[in-house]
Amino acid sequence: MNVNQSAPPLPPFGQSQPVYPGYHQSSYGGQPGSTAPPTPYGAYNGPVPGYQQTPPQGVSRAPPSSEAPPASTAQASCGQAVYGQFGQGDVQNGPSSTVQMQRFPGSQPFGSVPLAPVVSQPTVLQPYGPPPTSAQVTAQLAGMQISGAVAPALPPLGLGYGPPTSLASASGSFPNSGLYGSYPQGQAPPLSQAQGHLGAQPPQRSAPPQASSFTSPASGGPRMPSMTGPLLSGQGFGGPSLSQPNHVSSPPPQALPPGTQMTGPPGPPPPMHSSQQPGYQLQQNGSFGPARGPQPNYGSPYPGAPTFGSQPGPPQPLPPKRLDPDAIPSPQLNELPPQQKTRHRIDPDAIPSPIQVIEDDRNNRGSEPFVTGVRGQVPPLVTTNFLVKDQGNASPRYIRCTSYNIPCTSDMAKQAQVPLAAVIKPLARLPPEEASPYVVDHGESGPLRCNRCKAYMCPFMQFVEGGRRFQCCFCSCINDVPPQYFQHLDHTGKRVDAYDRPELSLGSYEFLATVDYCKNNKFPSPPAFIFMIDVSYNAIRSGLVRLLCEELKSLIDFLPREGGAEESAIRVGFVTYNKVLHFYNVKSSLAQPQMMVVSDVADMFVPLLDGFLVNVSESRAVITSLLDQIPEMFADTRETETVFAPVIQAGMEALKAAECAGKLFLFHTSLPIAEAPGKLKNRDDRKLINTDKEKTLFQPQTGAYQTLAKECVAQGCCVDLFLFPNQYVDVATLSVVPQLTGGSVYKYTCFQVENDQERFLSDLRRDVQKVVGFDAVMRVRTSTGIRAVDFFGAFYMSNTTDVELAGLDGDKTVTVEFKHDDRLNEESGALLQCALLYTSCAGQRRLRIHNLALNCCTQLADLYRNCETDTLINYMAKFAYRGVLNSPVKTVRDTLITQCAQILACYRKNCASPSSAGQLILPECMKLLPVYLNCVLKSDVLQPGAEVTTDDRAYVRQLVTSMDVAETNVFFYPRLLPLTKSPIESATEPPAVRASEERLSNGDIYLLENGLNLFLWVGASVQQGVVQSLFSVSSFSQITSGLSVLPVLENPLSKKVRGLIDSLRAQRSRYMKLIVVKQEDKLEMLFKHFLVEDKSLSGGASYVDFLCHMHKEIRQLLS
Repeated sequence: MNVNQSAPPLPPFGQSQPVYPGYHQSSYGGQPGSTAPPTPYGAYNGPVPGYQQTPPQGVSRAPPSSEAPPASTAQASCGQAVYGQFGQGDVQNGPSSTVQMQRFPGSQPFGSVPLAPVVSQPTVLQPYGPPPTSAQVTAQLAGMQISGAVAPALPPLGLGYGPPTSLASASGSFPNSGLYGSYPQGQAPPLSQAQGHLGAQPPQRSAPPQASSFTSPASGGPRMPSMTGPLLSGQGFGGPSLSQPNHVSSPPPQALPPGTQMTGPPGPPPPMHSSQQPGYQLQQNGSFGPARGPQPNYGSPYPGAPTFGSQPGPPQPLPPKRLDPDAIPSPQLNELPPQQKTRHRIDPDAIPSPIQVIEDDRNNRGSEPFVTGVRGQVPPLVTTNFLVKDQGNASPRYIRCTSYNIPCTSDMAKQAQVPLAAVIKPLARLPPEEASPYVVDHGESGPLRCNRCKAYMCPFMQFVEGGRRFQCCFCSCINDVPPQYFQHLDHTGKRVDAYDRPELSLGSYEFLATVDYCKNNKFPSPPAFIFMIDVSYNAIRSGLVRLLCEELKSLIDFLPREGGAEESAIRVGFVTYNKVLHFYNVKSSLAQPQMMVVSDVADMFVPLLDGFLVNVSESRAVITSLLDQIPEMFADTRETETVFAPVIQAGMEALKAAECAGKLFLFHTSLPIAEAPGKLKNRDDRKLINTDKEKTLFQPQTGAYQTLAKECVAQGCCVDLFLFPNQYVDVATLSVVPQLTGGSVYKYTCFQVENDQERFLSDLRRDVQKVVGFDAVMRVRTSTGIRAVDFFGAFYMSNTTDVELAGLDGDKTVTVEFKHDDRLNEESGALLQCALLYTSCAGQRRLRIHNLALNCCTQLADLYRNCETDTLINYMAKFAYRGVLNSPVKTVRDTLITQCAQILACYRKNCASPSSAGQLILPECMKLLPVYLNCVLKSDVLQPGAEVTTDDRAYVRQLVTSMDVAETNVFFYPRLLPLTKSPIESATEPPAVRASEERLSNGDIYLLENGLNLFLWVGASVQQGVVQSLFSVSSFSQITSGLSVLPVLENPLSKKVRGLIDSLRAQRSRYMKLIVVKQEDKLEMLFKHFLVEDKSLSGGASYVDFLCHMHKEIRQLLS
């Protein structure tokens, strides 16, 4: 398979971007197709639309091998691809070659590297088989082309394909589950190949962004000639030796067959065939930037296809005539030898790999700090570890945008359909090497603001008239500078004290707020935490109450505190409840705590003020006594019914009476069916799935909780809910108050102390200790031309501009969408300012300001060159997850697919160089959009499997709503890490592999994580020594399936794996419970649900199928 690697552009400001991997060759699917339901899309065939222009642009990949190697060879070590792993009896379609290229320094200016025009090379075809029937016009993405920039490529080899027997069978391995509609029985799709040439040409500034493209034969890409006969002498496999399927290092270069030329970056080779076909002229798809260096684990040039182990023979001469690729018939199934009937059509290795893109970005951008001084820079990916130096724009840890170069006009934005949005995490936690935002105190006068639009002083404000006035960068209003703030300007018009003032030199900083920014014009009291514990029969019986009370004794010593404070200023209170509420007086002067019962839950009031909220250090003895007594007091309870809304009401009233903001920690076990406000009934109905009424499952049952949430927000009362359900509890309704108050929901289904204790206590500790801003209001201001129009996240809005949050922690994000209301200017760009007013844990009123400057463009190519796919997916998932509240799920899914197709079709039409309609051409920085979007479409909310409960879907829906970009990235595309490939002494994380079953080797062990779940998959053929080292048992059969804790063993492998698990947990905001899954075990179905590149049991498409479907959608839009 031909993998001619091209160079992407050097995007603005010297930043390199990811490129395609060498993907390893492997089988696809892994399960017999009869178990997979038919895919939800129509057949991917049909006649070619009239978009046939010039041939494929750039350098293209050959069609993939269709047959999979055995599982043991499928896995390239360290997740990096290895080419040419073909076992006995495997055929590779067409010659493969990889050219290793020289990498130029990443800091070179645009256009400093000569661009290479690519000649699409038509190849010669040999007809075979009977004439086609109409049902056989099939389409396939066969070679992959990264069509952009400097791309040294091999000229076509003087070799062709094998006889028709080397073609894939369409209906071998997945009956009725072909590429969106199976091929007619006994027919296989034709394969195609586009070959490229390279020459050198001077750079052109008007080049479009780099693209990746794939060829689909139905649309007329040129094809490879047919070849009969075995390997030539001197031809070898381009991968490692077959005896070492998981070999890591790049193989040595192979000899080239006669007539093949190697081309290196410096000079252009002569074209192989001078007789160019009409329409196949030299092409230039210019992109800026240096040439790519060797890719990880790419083999050296790999000529020729492997044979079935026979002796080398002479090559066949090439037939002279050329045919229309669409006229090639498919061989009948019964013509194929038996070993070829199970081959699939598109090699998963020939399509963009998330793993490779992530790896490339880490290699290219992980070593240098990201300096924020330049407008419109695209930051490194969220999966890359990098340091940020704030020099005037907010760190990407605080704000990430879908595009850093936004269209100047609304018409252009509508044409591209790329959503303009920012994912803002105002209180994001920073790594220890980065300084927290400076706190600026302007004294009585407070922070300096624009008189008209109220924007805060920032580095983009322009001082005029010798520094006596300043022009607002958001609304252009001229404002006077107060005398105490005056400073002279230097010769460039900058204030001479600019670098001494954070608000004039940094992208993020804080102001101390004056009394004018406080409720009722008085400074706030320190906040309070109230622990509200369900003591009904379920909670007592499961051991939850005893566990919780024991933990709280020590946990209250670790409440969040400001800076260097010796102890926290936060006060605490305790309530227990079932059908009635019990308040506790824990005043320090009491010898024993006192209980007060409120049984009138319909009219909730707080029975005591003094002694309910107390300082921990003063009342320690009384609190300890109370926590010892609670489990004993309710040990014999038979009360199974609970209330819910009155509990929140009580907590809010207590905070109101104490005149402070705060947080309620609710520990709740069952559906609140007791007679009380907010009483719920069981409305779980799986028959509604896939009907127009499915949306009611996500909507709250009653409006009472929205009203209650609104009151909580007004009081600054945030609610965190810990649920321990054994059956349906209506998460959609119970999560309304946490969602609207900026709180969190944690869910522990069928809680058992021995299995779930560690996860619950870890989540609780983190939740209680994390820094929170209370009683917060956030506003996003923009410069003239765009405005914030839509908001997603966990908050409440009483008007169209202010995001109100009773509480906001460092894990929560607010996603903001922008629309044009005027024309933007390329020179001045666009500005965002996010201002968050909040009360700190110590009761101090503060303003946190984040500023970001973006570029504006009049060329669509600039928009597509500066997008961030991870942020785009974060926005699209939130948009879809909100959509299910009001629209049928199918409508929401179709909307996402259509929008994605429009984005890519617009790029194809306006930015990509002309090429065959059979090529799928993707923008370089959006080449992962289809794979990630497919993961969103297959997620439990949008396409649930039979085992997914209504509560699970509601839980995930509200969880994703406030996730940041890093969390959605790993949630939708989980990380799969092979554990026995990297050296045991290596301290670094093993490189990931793609999330597909065919990447699993049954002789290996893998960790899979998605931010919420952690699986350890053990292959059936794992070495006995490995099993002994990890599980302390002598064989695979003795491993306990479903194990959640690894034994602590004193050997290097055990230490390494346990250390890796700990480090993964430390990276995530929630504790991931480990589940050990054995190959072929019943738990494996759960594990396979997270292998998102494969077909899902709920009918979700595989990545390959979805890419074909997207291609079809794009072609329909273009035709």
